[in-house]
Amino acid sequence: MELIFLTGMSGAGKTQAVNFLEDSGFFCMDNCPPYILPDLVNGFIKGTGGENFGISKLAFVVDCRSREFLDGFEDAMSEIDRMGLVYKIVFLEASDPVLIGRYQQTRRKHPLAGKMSLTDAIREERSMLTNIRAMADNVIDTTLLNDYMLREQLKRLILEDTSSGLSVFIESFGFKYGLPVDCDYVFDVRFLPNPYYVPELKNLTGEDEAIGEYLKGFPESDEFISKTSDMLEYTIPFFMREGKGRVHVGIGCTGGRHRSVYCAINLSEKLKSLGFNVVLNHRDIGKEEKRYSQDT
Repeated sequence: MELIFLTGMSGAGKTQAVNFLEDSGFFCMDNCPPYILPDLVNGFIKGTGGENFGISKLAFVVDCRSREFLDGFEDAMSEIDRMGLVYKIVFLEASDPVLIGRYQQTRRKHPLAGKMSLTDAIREERSMLTNIRAMADNVIDTTLLNDYMLREQLKRLILEDTSSGLSVFIESFGFKYGLPVDCDYVFDVRFLPNPYYVPELKNLTGEDEAIGEYLKGFPESDEFISKTSDMLEYTIPFFMREGKGRVHVGIGCTGGRHRSVYCAINLSEKLKSLGFNVVLNHRDIGKEEKRYSQDT
C-alpha cells in the first residue's frame, strides 16, 4: 500500500494537494487526529473480517485543526513503523506574507484565529508544527508556486519511483528566487561563465545544446559535475545506511535558467549511470521567459 501523511501550514496548498492525490488514485481522509492513525491504517490494510477494501493508495491529512492532539503524531508514526510499513510525510509551507495574502484574498478564517490576529495565528501554527516538519520526508515551499507548479512538484516528489530504496532529487534553481527549503546539499555554480551575457544564448536554457556547447568550453564546468558526482557516490550509501529515503541536491545560479539547469541535467545523467534512482526538477527555468522576450 502507498501511504502518505500530508501536513503543513494552513493556506499552503493542502486542498490543492488533496485534489491531486485523489486524481492520482489515492483515498484521502482529512483532519485526522494523530492518535487514531495507527488504527485507521491497520483497519484499511486488514479490512473488515480480514478482507481487503481494495484500496492500494491511502493518504491522511493532519494539521493544526487537531490542536491538542498534534503532540501524538510522533508516537503514531512510531507505532506505524512497528507495523513495518513504508510511508511518506509531506509538509507544505509558505512565507508569512504569502499566507496572509492568501487568507485576505479568500476571506477565509485561519483555524487558530479565534482570539488572536492572523499574523499571531500563523506564528502559533508554525510553532505547533515544528516537530512534524522535522520528521517530513519532503518539504514543499509553495510561496512561488501556482496550482499547476504544485501539482508538478507533487508528481515528482510523491509519485517518484522508490523501488531502489533511496531517491536522489536534483533541483536547479535561481538564487534570486530563494533557496529550496529542504536541501541536503546546495551547490552554487555562479562561478561558471554566464550565457546570459552572450546575446545569441540569452533566450535559451540549459536544456538547449548551444548552452551545453558554450559551458563545455570551460573545463571547470564538467570538472565540477565530475567532482560533485564523486562526492555523492561516496556519501549516498551512508545516507542509505542511516535509513534516509531521499537526498535533495540543489544546484543554483543567478536566475535558475542556464548554468544550474545544465549542471543539474548532467549530474543527473552521471548518477543514473551509476545506478541511482534520480528525479530531476528545474524550479525556476521558466520564470524569466517573459522578461527575456521583452528585452528582445
